[in-house]
Amino acid sequence: MEKITAGPLLSQINFPDDLKKLSKADLQQVCDELRQFIIDTVSVNGGHFGASLGVVELSVALHYMYNTPDDQLVWDVGHQAYGHKILTGRRDVFHTNRRYGGISGFPKRDESEYDAFGVGHSSTSISAALGMAIASKNLGETHRHHVAIIGDGAMTAGLPFEAMNHAGVSNANILVILNDNNMSIDANVGALKEYLTDITTSPTYNKLRDDIWKLLGKLPYPEFQREMAGKLGTSLKGMVSRQSNLFEALGLRYFGPIDGHNVHKLVETIKDLKDIPGPKLLHIKTVKGKGYDLAEKDQTLWHAPGLFDKVTGQINKKIATKPEAPKYQDVFGHTIVELAEANPLVMGITPAMPSGCSLKYMMELMPDRAIDVGIAEQHAVTLSAGLATRGMKVFCNIYSSFMQRAYDMVIHDVAIQKLPVVFCLDRGGVVGDDGGTHHGAYDLAFMRCIPNMIVSAPMDEADLRHLMYTAQLPEQNLPFVIRYPRGQGVMPEWRVPMQKMQIGQGRKIQDGNDVAILTIGHVGNFAVNACRSLATEDIIPAHYDMRFVKPLDEAMLHEVAQKFTKIVTVEDGTVVGGFGAAILEFMNAHNYKASVKMLGIPDRVIEHGKPEELHRECGYDAQGIADAVRELATAMVVNL
Repeated sequence: MEKITAGPLLSQINFPDDLKKLSKADLQQVCDELRQFIIDTVSVNGGHFGASLGVVELSVALHYMYNTPDDQLVWDVGHQAYGHKILTGRRDVFHTNRRYGGISGFPKRDESEYDAFGVGHSSTSISAALGMAIASKNLGETHRHHVAIIGDGAMTAGLPFEAMNHAGVSNANILVILNDNNMSIDANVGALKEYLTDITTSPTYNKLRDDIWKLLGKLPYPEFQREMAGKLGTSLKGMVSRQSNLFEALGLRYFGPIDGHNVHKLVETIKDLKDIPGPKLLHIKTVKGKGYDLAEKDQTLWHAPGLFDKVTGQINKKIATKPEAPKYQDVFGHTIVELAEANPLVMGITPAMPSGCSLKYMMELMPDRAIDVGIAEQHAVTLSAGLATRGMKVFCNIYSSFMQRAYDMVIHDVAIQKLPVVFCLDRGGVVGDDGGTHHGAYDLAFMRCIPNMIVSAPMDEADLRHLMYTAQLPEQNLPFVIRYPRGQGVMPEWRVPMQKMQIGQGRKIQDGNDVAILTIGHVGNFAVNACRSLATEDIIPAHYDMRFVKPLDEAMLHEVAQKFTKIVTVEDGTVVGGFGAAILEFMNAHNYKASVKMLGIPDRVIEHGKPEELHRECGYDAQGIADAVRELATAMVVNL
C-alpha cells in the first residue's frame, strides 16, 4: 500500500473545521488538490474512481457550508464518497481504502461520525435522510440540516420515489441533491434519463431562468425574491419543457440545474438553500471521471479500473504465461448467447449490470431479447415472471447481494406461481474489496427455504454451461437458481458441449475413508486442493460435489451417511440455514449419527479484503478444509 502526499492546502485539512478556515478563493485549489490526491492514490492502490472525481466540488462545498457531522450527509451507494472521507479525518489512512484491515470503500457508521448512514447498495439515501430529518423535527432540533446526495442512476429505483412521495408531504427539513451525470456503472436507461435530459438541455428554459435570477437579484427583499423565484421557476418549466416538473409534483421545491463543477456557485446555492425550510431538491450536472480525460471518455471502464499508470492511462493487467480460466460471468455471457441462438424463447434481464454480469454480449447481438431495466431489481424479477407466463425462458441475472432487494417478488411472483424463471446469481459468496454490503452470503439459505425452487451451484465452468442448458429446456417448469462466484473459474478450455443435467444429482469427485467432504459450488475446488495436500499425509477423505442444495441428492447422502461418521460440509455462504444446515436436516430426518463440521461464512458480517484473505479468515480455503479433516480424522465420533 503506497501512501500519497497531499497538496499544500489539502495537507492542512484534517477535518471540515480546517476547511472552513480557508477563504472562498482557496476552494478551487482545494478541489484541484483533492482530485489529484484521489487520482494519485487510486492509481497505485485501486478502488472506485470515476464517481468520486465527479463530485469533488460538491464534497468540498458541502463540508464548507454545513456544520458536519451535526448536519448529516447521506451519500447514496457510496462509490462517490472518497472526497468526503479524505476531508473527514481519513486522509492519512486513505491508502488503506478497501484493503484487508483498512478503511471501507463505502461510508460506514462505525468508521466515522461523519458517515451518517452506512451504504453500499443504491437508492437508500433519501429514505434514510428523511428518517433523520423527521427524528430531528420530533426532537426539536431545528438547527440541524439533512442532505441526501443521490445519482440519476440510483434514482431509477423505486425506493427514491417512495421516499420523495413521503418527503413531499412531511414538511421535514431535507435537501436532496440529484447528481446528474447520465451514468450509473453502465449508461443510464429508461424514461427518467430522457426526462432529466429534457429539463437540463432546454435552451429556452435555461436562458429565461438565468435572466429572471439576474432581475430578482436587483430587488431589495430576499424573502420576496425566493418566493417569486420558486413560482416563476415552476411556471417556466411548465411552459418550455415537454413535461411538468416531476419533483415539484411530488412536493419538493426544485432548484437547478446548475454546474456541479463550479464550487463557488455550489457554495452560493447551498447557502441560499439552507435558509429555505421543508423538502427541496437541487439538480446539479456533473461529469463522471471529471479531471481525468480517459475516465471522462470511457466512464464504464473507469468506474473501478484497478491499478493504472496515471500519466499514460495504461491499466495494469496481469500478463498470462499460459491459457487462463475465464471469469464465471463471461462464461454466462457467452453461453446465454449460444442458448439464445438455438432457442428463440431465451431472453436475458439484468438490473443495471450488463457489463458486470456480461449480459452485454447478448445486448449487442440481440437488443430486443436482452434488457437492462436500470437499478430496479424488484421490477427485473416480476418482469421476468410476466415474460415466463407467455412461455419465454428468462435468465434473470442479478448479483447475489442485490437479489436481497427483490426477495418478495421471488416468492410472490415467481415461486408461488411455479414460473420457470432462471435466476443467475452472480457474485455468490465473499466478493472481496466491496465488503459486507456486497458479499453474497445469504442466497443459498434464503433460496432453499422457498417452495417450488431449484437451487444449484456449479463447481466449474462446464457445470455452469450444463446448468444453464438444463434450466431452459422445455420440460423444465420450475424456478431455477444458478449461483456462482465473482472471478475466475478453473477451466481454460471451458467451451465444452452443453449437456442435460439430472436435477438433484451430485457427483463423487474422490473416494476415500474415514472422513467425507461435501461441497457445493466453486469451493469444491478448494476441497480438491485440500485432498491433494492431505494425501501426502496418508489421509484420504472422500469428496462429493453435491451440485444442488435443493433438491438434495438423497441417494448420495444415504451412501455418505451409511459409510461415514465424520463429515465436513463446505460452502461459500452463511452456515446459518445454508448448505451445511440442509445436510444436518437430512441426517436428522433419517436418524443418522455422525460428527459434522460445517465450514462457511460465520454468523457475523465479514469485512472487506481480497477473496483469498477472507476465505482464510472464515476457515474454508484449502488449508481450512484440510485442518477440519485432520481434526475429525483424529477425533472421537460425537453423536448429533
